[in-house]
Amino acid sequence: MAQEAQAAADSEAAILELARSEPELGQAAVARRLQDAGYRISASGVRYIWQKHSLETTAKRLQALVGESGAGVAALSENQRRLLERQSVNARLRGPRGQQDGTTIERSEVIIDAAAELFSSQGYDGTSIRDIAARVGLLPGSIYHHFPSKEEIYVAVHRAGFRDVLERIRTAIAGIDDPWERLRRACAVHVREMVQGSAVDRITGSSLALVGHEGLHAREQVFRDEYEQVFRELVETLPLRPDADRSLFRLFLLGGLNWVHLWYRAGRRTPEGIAEAMVDMLRTGVET
Repeated sequence: MAQEAQAAADSEAAILELARSEPELGQAAVARRLQDAGYRISASGVRYIWQKHSLETTAKRLQALVGESGAGVAALSENQRRLLERQSVNARLRGPRGQQDGTTIERSEVIIDAAAELFSSQGYDGTSIRDIAARVGLLPGSIYHHFPSKEEIYVAVHRAGFRDVLERIRTAIAGIDDPWERLRRACAVHVREMVQGSAVDRITGSSLALVGHEGLHAREQVFRDEYEQVFRELVETLPLRPDADRSLFRLFLLGGLNWVHLWYRAGRRTPEGIAEAMVDMLRTGVET
């Protein structure tokens, strides 16, 4: 009995050692390797030990290796880092959204999210297809199965961003009768998504016209026009004095809102507080 217990302990130790030294190996390959070394272990036995130590996927084994090393991801080889990235993308494609609502995240959505992060941090010109592919753990050629060019990815980012923010604004103002309160709520959503939202939300609030990409600006302008139409309708319902220029009012307000992301600092004012103050200043003025 003692010998069997010792043999089981030795097998477990050998499985865990291979999980550290060669985390890419599958359970069948590990079993064969250990059988060749004289251990009596099956593929299902390997999986049992992996599950016992929460190492049942390649990603988990690689993450465990990163966690055990003081060097972090630098402890991994280049191939292992790429494999971990690919495994992480596959996990995102399966959930957690898929576990919560029965749907899966489309690979194109993962690409859009990653591209938005890079466009936000590196700019459009500073981001390449290769950068986007590396971020999601794909080969550059695989990106072209979903988007024919970087320009199309950028347009898709804006399409998704404006669509999502518009939906949140319409939800926020639904059932509200007071025109000033409706405008305030719409502005609060605008600011909140720009400074606290996803990378897609943040990049949506910037303008390519500032960096000379007039062609791209024209392509995403159709989404901006749809978005601005909501604010146009909100401003039209405001009880302004007869000589007030409603178009200038709207442009002035949106211009102010769009610049918040440049000076916003968390902890000073909430997005809701900023939106309320800006609307109130336009409504009542600031002169004593």
